[in-house]
Amino acid sequence: MKTYDPQAMYSDWMSQLVNQDKWQERMKPAAAMNHLPMLDALKEVGAKIDPAVMSQLQGDYMREFGKLWQDFFVSKVPDFSDKRFSSPDWHNHAMHAYSAASYLLNARFLMAMAESVDASEKVKQKIRFAVQQMIDAMSPANFLVTNPEAQAKLIESKGESLAKGISHMLADMQKGRISQTDESAFEVGKNVATTEGTVVFENRLFQLIQYTPLTKTVHQRPLLMVPPCINKFYILDLQPENSVVRYAVEQGHTVFLVSWANPHESLSHVTWDDYIEEGAITAIRVAQDISKQDQINVFGFCVGGTIVSTALAALADRGEQPASSLTLLTTLLDFSDTGILDVFVDEMQVSMREQTLNQGGLMPGRDLASTFSSLRANDLVWNYVQSNYLKGESPPPFDLLYWNADSTNLPGPMFCWYLRNTYLENNLKQPDKLTVVGNHIDLGKIDAPVFVYGSREDHIVPWQAAYASTALLNPKKKTRNQFILGASGHIAGVVNPPAKKKRSYWTNSKLDAEPQKWFDGATEHPGSWWPEWAVFLGEHGGKMVKAPTKPGNTSYKAIEPAPGRYVKVRAD
Repeated sequence: MKTYDPQAMYSDWMSQLVNQDKWQERMKPAAAMNHLPMLDALKEVGAKIDPAVMSQLQGDYMREFGKLWQDFFVSKVPDFSDKRFSSPDWHNHAMHAYSAASYLLNARFLMAMAESVDASEKVKQKIRFAVQQMIDAMSPANFLVTNPEAQAKLIESKGESLAKGISHMLADMQKGRISQTDESAFEVGKNVATTEGTVVFENRLFQLIQYTPLTKTVHQRPLLMVPPCINKFYILDLQPENSVVRYAVEQGHTVFLVSWANPHESLSHVTWDDYIEEGAITAIRVAQDISKQDQINVFGFCVGGTIVSTALAALADRGEQPASSLTLLTTLLDFSDTGILDVFVDEMQVSMREQTLNQGGLMPGRDLASTFSSLRANDLVWNYVQSNYLKGESPPPFDLLYWNADSTNLPGPMFCWYLRNTYLENNLKQPDKLTVVGNHIDLGKIDAPVFVYGSREDHIVPWQAAYASTALLNPKKKTRNQFILGASGHIAGVVNPPAKKKRSYWTNSKLDAEPQKWFDGATEHPGSWWPEWAVFLGEHGGKMVKAPTKPGNTSYKAIEPAPGRYVKVRAD
């Protein structure tokens, strides 16, 4: 397929739209279909727009464009609303206001074209994503010559803002990524990941942390937390006031947590099976041994939830049921709906990854971080281009964005297996379709009460996809499943401590087959969902016993204080 340069496409497209003579020549639908570069690109992927629809879109565009042009000639400042152009500098000068308004009009027209494409939903989603990326990149706010805020800063600072901006840009080029926060303000183990604990086990894939009790008595059964291996674990332990780990310890649980290794070349041949056997299953066995409990509360967040669910299904095939309960936060088990990430996964892209990584190699954390940033390009890319480079501002300290920049690599074979068998082929949901660590995988054989959480505005794990786990787990005992829907997104929805009294969540004990029906019957509650989870954990934690006085046991001795060495290894 022909490769298109988005900026060249946009420039060519713009030159046609602003030249009314060219538009008059191309008002016939067939001609319009043949000459717009955007439509040439659509033809390359087998997509079309009905000529009548295209004619309507052109007519609507020309009417709005004509009105905007007339207002400009009579010095009438256009009215528009967009947070990128909220500063008075965009509204107080006719030229800048016109620039923003015409850009927004062009953006609406481009997206209307993308929405009108006659193609499969998967192709349409890819087109919408590509068009949105192009639109975001070409905002006048992203360029010094068209950004009045940056120009005012340049004049006020007598050029200092530009000098600082160039300095910031050169520093970021050395790092290979855009700075989103003042990274010098944080240090892992010093002011993030500070909950007191001890590393009691380690192998090549992970360290296991046992956290120090904060109560005199604890639940008999411990809680094992398995975070995603795509990110560092301390998203669950940022600051004391917003730490999921510390909250669980305060509720009287002995908490164990997996701190995944940040793979380098020595781990470039590690497989998905290794993450299940040497990772999750080993962590379960160590927690059982130290606590002297046959059953433990098990917790998985995002990919960590996919890993630990696979491990529990493998153990069920061996006749073992080590989970007294299972908590899954923003986790995909059914990959039918993967949201916007679906644009990055098709047979061609997965096959390309397999050709380069399946026999060994690393999927760089930097590439993964760039992919996730592109999902919210205005917030996580262009916002910082404007502030850091055009205005010469230094980003303020923010613990969440510090964590976001602390990326991790993934072993190539593990990553390829994950892409193909989950995102591409959705094999995990099918009983006995997969064999992992020598065992048939049937999620329905996991015998444990389940707490499933989804975030309403999650763009990585759509809440309806998280909800779908309730159909796969306990298929004959639906009442053992509980679903909670929280407000906000993938991270902010999860990290929502009760003390903040922010946001809200929804509950409904009746798990309908259709997620929308569940939501229609749900009750909204103010504040955090954490107390609901605490009740669930307490119900399955066993009786209260005296808190352990020291970590580990005779077989698993203290290795080093939390957060341990592994989490401090950086990908770059």
